[in-house]
Amino acid sequence: MFDVGFSELLLTAFVALIVLGPERLPKAARLAGMWIRRARSQWQAVRTELENEIADEDMRRSILGARDDLREAQASLRAQLADVEARMTRAHDAPDPPGQPALTDATPLQAQLADVEASMTAPAPAADTPPIAPHEQR
Repeated sequence: MFDVGFSELLLTAFVALIVLGPERLPKAARLAGMWIRRARSQWQAVRTELENEIADEDMRRSILGARDDLREAQASLRAQLADVEARMTRAHDAPDPPGQPALTDATPLQAQLADVEASMTAPAPAADTPPIAPHEQR
């Protein structure tokens, strides 16, 4: 980080020995070590807090994006529901031509609904039963 080589460290230690003397050098080294340890600890705390804030912000953006997608899907489904209701109302209000039975789209939809309900209420396969491959289902 500071690009300090062995020769610079040796020169610093020699100058510290000359300036502080052998009696005060161990105490000064402990004090310097303590301050370096505190500085590293503070830096790590700041870094961790910053990473947590970034992760929280990313999570918030993800949640807001998912919420917007769900609102768009909800609006689309409501529009489709309104369209189906309008078509059903028009079909119900329109008189049938004489001699022709009324054609409805409800019969295939009711059959599909019955299939879905049957699949939802079907008992789950036993744990020891092997899964059925898609080509074996028919």
